[in-house]
Amino acid sequence: MGLKQIRIILVEPKGPLNVGSAARAMKNFGLGRLVLVNPQCDPLSDEAKRMAVSAGEILENAQITSSLIDGLTGCLWAVATTARERSDAAPLESPETALPRLLEMDHPTALIFGPEERGLSNAELAMAQCRMRIPTHPEYPTLNLAQTVALCAYELFRQNPQTPPSHPVKEPASLDSMEAYIEHLSSLLLEIGYLYPHTKNSRMAKFRQLLHRAHPTSGELALLRGVVSQMEWALENAKRGENAPADVEKSISILDSEGDNPRKAINK
Repeated sequence: MGLKQIRIILVEPKGPLNVGSAARAMKNFGLGRLVLVNPQCDPLSDEAKRMAVSAGEILENAQITSSLIDGLTGCLWAVATTARERSDAAPLESPETALPRLLEMDHPTALIFGPEERGLSNAELAMAQCRMRIPTHPEYPTLNLAQTVALCAYELFRQNPQTPPSHPVKEPASLDSMEAYIEHLSSLLLEIGYLYPHTKNSRMAKFRQLLHRAHPTSGELALLRGVVSQMEWALENAKRGENAPADVEKSISILDSEGDNPRKAINK
């Protein structure tokens, strides 16, 4: 179910600006289920709607309950946020370890935030299986309620398996094409004296490791092979005493308009 089953629960929120800002952050990161426990402000006030901007429907559809346990009805897992350690509790987890559990279940889960002035009480914290703290600088560790919601919403969105990648994923070069490039390059390096037969394997192993770390696409690998081909051409013509052509684009592999599919230019 991903983000859809997660309830964002605000316990006794006091400021309409915070409630509206929290709703906006929720919409920014794909969350839509807001629960307000005994709110101390009007979540549909002009101030709240102004801060929510285009997330007004989250405020309008918010579930309002009189107690935290009512807001947790039906939830199988809950994470409670707090800014300080409690002597009678397990160590606090970080967002990186605590939040993914909310995404793993096929039933409703909850992320609980306390009032602006006091945070969650020990009794309220005890209702959650997990307690979480966002790391901050020790000189001023307290975060604003809306900021905390925004940070958690971002982390949930980032860790959600259904979130599309921020950049298009291009097809990586195949292993056989990388090996063909390594052989092509080693032949050139032997010819120009950079490699010697007895050092070829050890030197090219380092080139191979570098190539594997780079994860080149098929188009990028074709570009590298084009460079090697052009150097071979230049060496051959230098031996003959000929000048290299003015337009080197005619003799190297170039990429199409998308930069993905190489095509070999013909130079005769």
